[in-house]
Amino acid sequence: MDKSSARKKAKEIVSQMTTDERLSQLVYNSPAVERLGINEYNWWNEALHGVARAGTATVFPQAIGLAATFDPELLEKIADAISTEGRAKYNKSVQFGDRDIFKGLTYWSPNINIFRDPRWGRGHETYGEDPCLTSVMGKAFIKGIQGDGEFYKAAACSKHFAVHSGPEALRHGFNAEASKKDMAETYLPAFEKTVKSGVAGVMGAYNRLNGVPCNADGEMIQNLLRSQWGFDGYFVSDCGAISDIYENHHYTDSPAEAAAAAFNAGCDLNCGDYFKYLYEAYEKDLVDEDRITEACETLFTIRALLGEFEETNPYADISYLEVDSPEHKALNLKAAQSSLVLLKNENSFLPLDKNAKLSIGVIGPNSMSVTALEGNYEGRASEYVTVADGIRRVFKNSEIRVAQGSGYASENTNDWDGFKNLLSDAQAVASVSDVCVLCLGLDRNYEGEGETGDKSGIDLPLTQKKMAKAVCELCENVILLMLCGSSLDPGDEIIEKAKAIIYAWYPGAQGGLAAAQAIAGEFSPCGKMPITLYGGDTALPDFTDYSMKNRTYRFFDRPVIRPFGFGLSYSKTEFVDAAVCENCEDEIRLKVTVKNSGEYDLREKIQVYGKFTDSRTETPIYQLCGIKAVDIKAGETVTAEVSADKYWLKAVLESGERMEPDGEVTLFVGSSLPDEQSIALGAPNPIEIKI
Repeated sequence: MDKSSARKKAKEIVSQMTTDERLSQLVYNSPAVERLGINEYNWWNEALHGVARAGTATVFPQAIGLAATFDPELLEKIADAISTEGRAKYNKSVQFGDRDIFKGLTYWSPNINIFRDPRWGRGHETYGEDPCLTSVMGKAFIKGIQGDGEFYKAAACSKHFAVHSGPEALRHGFNAEASKKDMAETYLPAFEKTVKSGVAGVMGAYNRLNGVPCNADGEMIQNLLRSQWGFDGYFVSDCGAISDIYENHHYTDSPAEAAAAAFNAGCDLNCGDYFKYLYEAYEKDLVDEDRITEACETLFTIRALLGEFEETNPYADISYLEVDSPEHKALNLKAAQSSLVLLKNENSFLPLDKNAKLSIGVIGPNSMSVTALEGNYEGRASEYVTVADGIRRVFKNSEIRVAQGSGYASENTNDWDGFKNLLSDAQAVASVSDVCVLCLGLDRNYEGEGETGDKSGIDLPLTQKKMAKAVCELCENVILLMLCGSSLDPGDEIIEKAKAIIYAWYPGAQGGLAAAQAIAGEFSPCGKMPITLYGGDTALPDFTDYSMKNRTYRFFDRPVIRPFGFGLSYSKTEFVDAAVCENCEDEIRLKVTVKNSGEYDLREKIQVYGKFTDSRTETPIYQLCGIKAVDIKAGETVTAEVSADKYWLKAVLESGERMEPDGEVTLFVGSSLPDEQSIALGAPNPIEIKI
């Protein structure tokens, strides 16, 4: 069904409703209209990295881990699997009369906010700090969720529009102040790109933007989103955000005025209960009949595109056997493998011989943690493989000993009868181990959503540092495995003493197996950093400052622990040649020749960066403008076509206008950020192209 046909059907349905019935449909838990045969529908559902909060589902790596794959083709397959499971679960829930929350087909994912500050607790829900990577991965996710059939397989939603990334504790009353330049250069592009790619929905943020609550900002919603970008989907408030307009932003003098302000600005659907005040607002002529009809028609157009009003459900043949199926578990394992980022491998310490008889200690608060596999906005997998489980499965000839060693942030993890900590247990295991796998980091209880969701700093908690230092003193061969969703500094001493470092994120239900397989060399890690890994002593800007100055790789010019885009492998890549093969209106097409001279097959992530010289305005130090994942077998040389999007090669003026640069632009083609630090750490030399 095309959109015009869906809108026609929606108009037919809505035309038969009374005003009160239309108003009743503007909340997330829309009631049935029995006289018209319309079932109740709950719009609220989540699918950030798998169908969430609705029982069994495949739990893929958290979004930040999916971003680390730098592989939009893989992400589209993952999103397709998610919507398949969503349809399977929907089919059964409807069959059994369950139309409750988290059972519908409107997924409020992806989160395409920019991870501008490493302290933000919800950063691991995003695709990282770069607007280009976020745009590319967001579009891939949306395409996989919605499909390319006659009907939406499910409906995706880009959130949170538009300038939103903490602090969590202040979000319900905070005013984010952003310049037109920063908005156009950093905060808005992913929304523009995903809207123009056809996303079904957009969700507004809690905060104000330059003084106006995001869900009541008609200039942003009606003018920019709908008129300029052509958005024709539904706009939904974040949950409780309409109440914030009155209760926390103090933007209106009454609840009815708050509801009217959001509704008239273009918010069609309320996640929350404040649109109950639209009845009062209507009686007081604060909203009119035409707007009520328009919003209701918009919502029913989405429901029509999902096939709800067809005699036969367009995806009725999707079986419940698809849920957490063997095929999806295999895809999940591949996703986890692809998300791992190898940050250090001293003297090729990894991989270990999985057939050797070793004594391996698996130590740390994340060694046996299921929570650290899941991230947040999670479902429930039918099987989890922790790191300790994975090491046991892969290193079958070795003796495996496991110790928690410490809590995440508190030493008093076993305070009973005077025994205050678990440090001696970690020391005991380390003292009898040939190799120790240190499983450090956080989980969603220490970085996430809500008032306590942000980190106060970016150092690894002291209790973990203390334990890790003790392990390093007792065992010479330490592999540091970081399970977390953000930039976290384990400290110079641990970084120096560890023979290898792998950033594993929150790697999903199969994450422990993927980590063990990587350590054993069953595949080569090929992930790349979607964020900058800062040192804990880095002087970060004030968290509430939304200026991009001194933030992210694009505007931060000092050494870091590991740069954005960086990631090693067990093989060796050489960029042999790169040249422009076609200079089109919107993109530059490049032919890139890459040689894999090592012994491992790779899925190399070709990255194209632009650098401006003598620009009329301040520009990023480097700007990612294209990525391409390419399979290269050991010893093979391949030539691939990679596109650089010219959108990212424009100069953004203080007014927010994107203009052709008046200086020179150089493209750098390689597998990392083309800075000196990346190359010194082992990244191959990039190729420069003047355009």
